[in-house]
Amino acid sequence: MAAAAARRLLRPTSSAARLSARRLLSSASSSPPHRSSNTNSPVAFDWSDDDNDNDNGGGNPSPPPKSPVLPPPYDPFSKKHAAGDPADPTNLQEVFHRMRTEGLTDYAIKMFDGLSKDGLTHQALELFALIKDKGAMPDVVAHTAVLEAYADAGPVRWRDAVRTYDRMLASGVAPNAYTLAVLVKGLAASDRFAEAGKYLVEMLDRGMRPNATTYLAVFEAYVRMEKVEEGRVLLDTMKSKGFAPSEEAVRSATVKRGHVFRGVMNMLFDNASWWNSTEQGANRRENE
Repeated sequence: MAAAAARRLLRPTSSAARLSARRLLSSASSSPPHRSSNTNSPVAFDWSDDDNDNDNGGGNPSPPPKSPVLPPPYDPFSKKHAAGDPADPTNLQEVFHRMRTEGLTDYAIKMFDGLSKDGLTHQALELFALIKDKGAMPDVVAHTAVLEAYADAGPVRWRDAVRTYDRMLASGVAPNAYTLAVLVKGLAASDRFAEAGKYLVEMLDRGMRPNATTYLAVFEAYVRMEKVEEGRVLLDTMKSKGFAPSEEAVRSATVKRGHVFRGVMNMLFDNASWWNSTEQGANRRENE
């Protein structure tokens, strides 16, 4: 049912959706206002004036071509990623140019997929009902798209991702679970474990349940940066809010095995002998 609804809703980007993206990015070099009542109005999302980051993509994108290439219709049965990733995610000029010329349909599809996979299909369908009925992108998609661009751009842009999230809240736009998961995983990948943990707790405070991939990224960052005790404090805080990690989900979400994986398992499940017992079991099976 959800897949059929998505198929009907997600056609090539309409001119209204592309206009919405152009408005969102049209004043990338201006200073941000204190509050914006409409997140698709001209507001600033480039924070390069505040930091001494390299401006690899910090400026205004080039004017859109007269006949932009539209994305293909959504295929829910395709094994490919819902949206094509840019060749170089650190090249923000290219990323923002694509948003302006192609619109935000690809980002909306990614949000739909993320919400649906977490069992939030009702929220996903509500999101796309807005697109279908109003012919414009919801503000949460627009803000999350910019946030995701900064998160994917690497460690030098983590502050921009946080500032974009702060602007989203100041604009009166409520994030969904996908928005916060993007922010948390982006911060964790940049080794900003304390900030990632903060927003992981915020997910719980908002009544959201972070999936294994999201909280695993955070605790891996704590182990990777040798901050195990701080990670245990975070875990205790999350448990006090009703969080319970799933060993099966964590093992399924983890591809690599090594000291980081062992540290995460020991931290999450408070079992220092877990790894030894697992290895012993594997050795017994090999000898049988």
